[in-house]
Amino acid sequence: MRQTNLALALLTAAVLAACSGGSTGGDQTLKTKFSAQVSFGDSLSDVGTYAVGTVAALHGGKWTINGDNTAVNATLTGKNWTELMAAQLGLPAPCPAMTGLDGAAAQGFSVAAVKHTGCFGYAQGGARVTIPYGPGNKATGSALGALTVPVVTQVQNHLDASGGKFKGDELVLVMAGANDVLSQNGALAAAATKAGTDAGNAKGAQVFIGTFITELTSFLAAGATNPATAAQAIGGAGQGAVGAASVKPGATLDSIAADITAAMIPAAATQPGNAAVASQAIWGPMAVKAGADAKTAATTAGAAEGARAGAAYFATNAPATVDAVGQAAAELVALVKTKIIANGANYVVVNNMPDVATSPSGLGQTADVQKLINAQVVKFNEVLSAGLAGESKVLLVDVFAASHDQATNPGPYGLTNVSTPACDLSPAKNPLGASLACNGSNLIAGDISHYSFADTVHPTPFVYWLLARYVSEKMVVKGWM
Repeated sequence: MRQTNLALALLTAAVLAACSGGSTGGDQTLKTKFSAQVSFGDSLSDVGTYAVGTVAALHGGKWTINGDNTAVNATLTGKNWTELMAAQLGLPAPCPAMTGLDGAAAQGFSVAAVKHTGCFGYAQGGARVTIPYGPGNKATGSALGALTVPVVTQVQNHLDASGGKFKGDELVLVMAGANDVLSQNGALAAAATKAGTDAGNAKGAQVFIGTFITELTSFLAAGATNPATAAQAIGGAGQGAVGAASVKPGATLDSIAADITAAMIPAAATQPGNAAVASQAIWGPMAVKAGADAKTAATTAGAAEGARAGAAYFATNAPATVDAVGQAAAELVALVKTKIIANGANYVVVNNMPDVATSPSGLGQTADVQKLINAQVVKFNEVLSAGLAGESKVLLVDVFAASHDQATNPGPYGLTNVSTPACDLSPAKNPLGASLACNGSNLIAGDISHYSFADTVHPTPFVYWLLARYVSEKMVVKGWM
């Protein structure tokens, strides 16, 4: 989307506002009279699932700059795009269909999950398309205990609460997939790190033992009448001790070195002209020096092998994550077709995945990871587009194009910063380190009202406003507004 498209979006908003006289009562001018708004998805559409317990005490609850700070700047509404859409359509402010946390009680993150009748904001931070354990869920080790009810269950929860059907005059909003990318990449990174660590440790141990035996042998044989002959015997004794020393319970490099040394000293002392080496005062400093040099060599070799093995694991397994993200998109397509449209929904807006690679989080990754993220997002969006093509009751919105253009061409959108989080994410200012606990009291210094990102992945209210206007533009073109 270029400047002309942005202008069209703003013009659309202005026209709608003019038709309504600036009030929410102007929805009668719209081409379609929507009875309600129902939203499914993740943190980008979450209207307060986790605004309980400590999160509420921190004046947070949504994944942006929380709270009405319009007295400071008109853009700081504290609202996400689904809330702005509802206001524009003259519908009640969305409320979360479920609230609660399943995390650490000691930290105030254990609050019973409660379903709220009449609330249709089903989206939850951390939610994936079909897998129930997304980012922030306690199963991932997070103390927060985000519920991360997947989109497939969100939809079923709505059907259960509404007699198994959509009425047909609701506006249904669907936006998901980013957490499938984050989860796939988190798991891949952890596995690659483990592979690298294991390989590095194995290589390091091998180099340590080899270097230690070689160097200590040289030291111990130097005083013998025939150093070359002595070295063969001393080195052989050391090599012979490796196996037993390595398999001892709780064996460490230091304990292995001690056992090898204990085997080498008698062999060294029995060599002609070398009896003096039996004294610890003689061999002790030699063993210390050999151990220090061996550890240095092991560290260098282990790091190199760990990096190589980790990179190799990443390269080998990265394609599978692209396939997995594509599968998530296929599942979302099936969900839209068989559970939403097939059950009576006539107006379904599906946003594709934004350009995650250009977020502060994405930009902070290595080039290989950025390339992978882009491949995953492209795959997701391609599957989504192909699967929903021809569905007259679906409006597929190309959010990727808009977000990519905002990141690379920010000026026409009124954006002043597209790479720095507006929220101060330091532990002292933000105990959660995320926009979930961001508000007007813990922002970075300066005017952040036209920043793109609240934290490393979530938008500011201004970018949510841009998104709502962009979706509105596409609804006008579709004939729904």
